[in-house]
Amino acid sequence: MNATKIFEEAGNVLAVKRVFGDPIERDGVTIVPVARVRGGGGGGEGTGPPAPEGEKGQAPGGWGGGWGAHATAAGVFVIKGGDVTWQPAVDVNRLALGGQIAFIVALLVLRSILKRR
Repeated sequence: MNATKIFEEAGNVLAVKRVFGDPIERDGVTIVPVARVRGGGGGGEGTGPPAPEGEKGQAPGGWGGGWGAHATAAGVFVIKGGDVTWQPAVDVNRLALGGQIAFIVALLVLRSILKRR
């Protein structure tokens, strides 16, 4: 696959259609799902030392590249009766991790207070 094709595919993945989903309408309420999309890529090339004198062949070398994308739910826009509201998506895993960290910090503070006595 050549570099032009890679960039075209990356553009398709990171398009606006990936951020704003198709509107869903039911009972007079329209919701538009929204995602948080991130992407990145890179590439490079290199060559090795030239072939020793008397040996045939090309110097070793090569090139490569890659890209990736990541999408997570951000929330939905709710359109009802001419009013638009934002309903964020709740990441339960992040909330649980935050609670665990707060608990550990509280234990460490309690331990340091008890050691001072």
